[in-house]
Amino acid sequence: MNNETGSFFQPSFFTRRRFLATAGASALLAVAQPRLARGEDNDGKINLGLIGCGGRGTWITDLFLQNGHYNVVAVADYFPDRAEAAGEKFKVDKARRFSGLSAYQRLLDGKLDAVAVESTPYFHPIHAAAAIEAGKHVYCAKPVAVDVPGCQTVAESGRKASEKKLVFFVDFQTRAHPSYQEAVRVVHAGGIGKIVSAEGAYQTGDIWSGNDTAIRNSPGDNEVRLRGWGADRTFSGDIITEQNIHALDVASWILDAAPLRAVGSGGRTRPALPNGVWDNFSLIFEYPNDVRLTFSSKQAGKGWEDIACRAYGQTGVIDTHYFGVVKVLCDDAYNGGTMTNLYTDGVVNNISSFHKAITTGDFSNPTVAPSVRSNLTTILGRTAAYRHGEVTWDEMIKANEKWEADLKGLKA
Repeated sequence: MNNETGSFFQPSFFTRRRFLATAGASALLAVAQPRLARGEDNDGKINLGLIGCGGRGTWITDLFLQNGHYNVVAVADYFPDRAEAAGEKFKVDKARRFSGLSAYQRLLDGKLDAVAVESTPYFHPIHAAAAIEAGKHVYCAKPVAVDVPGCQTVAESGRKASEKKLVFFVDFQTRAHPSYQEAVRVVHAGGIGKIVSAEGAYQTGDIWSGNDTAIRNSPGDNEVRLRGWGADRTFSGDIITEQNIHALDVASWILDAAPLRAVGSGGRTRPALPNGVWDNFSLIFEYPNDVRLTFSSKQAGKGWEDIACRAYGQTGVIDTHYFGVVKVLCDDAYNGGTMTNLYTDGVVNNISSFHKAITTGDFSNPTVAPSVRSNLTTILGRTAAYRHGEVTWDEMIKANEKWEADLKGLKA
């Protein structure tokens, strides 16, 4: 890692302003016409390829089509049944339905403008980087990576995208919702005064039990493990990176900084599974200016469920809930109301923003840096929990721990 890349991964560098200065200053000044691989009917739509044809991949592709500004022209997934099913659903030419580990490469060799990366999180940095190298715009699911080197790859891909006049967009729903945007704006404008402390939570039931059972029943079968990736630590990044990132991203957004260190613990209440994910984390993150964020998560059992973040200031508080209220209590109080369908509404907004950035030539790619910062925050917390101790941000970046998935037996 060169000095420039290393400095980018220091906490103080994780601001939108710094990212724009390092990644896209020239792109912001350029007046560029969008380069689109128009279909034969010249309908003016963006030709989109889907990488990852599982449940979310096919669901989000429906939303791309409902937007009205996209054609789906190619699909790729490791599993042939998923690629074929998506191809049939979206009426993709049979010659442009690809499967196997190299499916994404064959998809990128074709004529298209953009890709939606909805594959297993472990592969996100690889698939996104290849798409940028191939000159395609990228719409990428969170988390952007499962380890520090993967985050570095995504940060570099964001810089390259701006240099090549391409759009790289990361799909976080909360950041796209007007209620969240206004609430955070009030905080950043000083509405609640100096922030004293914060807390976050991601409390849900067990959503990976089916995958856990399938892997347990077929030990050593990596295709089963890949299909059930949510229960596998390396493929998913564990629940704190793959799931809990929603709450920790909002915390990073509100606090507008990377944590200096984290201390914590966690574990697994269900029976042990080799390389299985944990189902609970408890952490304290220390941020600049002597601010601490307490965080807890569980994906087990039943009862109260919430994805929340609350920050306490000297003159007020911001209170956000993915499936509940978003409001700021202060002299300039703001009540964004109750979220009705944030999971879908945020994606709909993001798909529209992706189209607008492409067609207006906005290659500043402002979603990349904060998404990398949030991803690294989850990895910091995960590392501290695994050690049942304290880890600093600098230690995590210097260690540069790379996770390697077992791909033995998988088809090329």
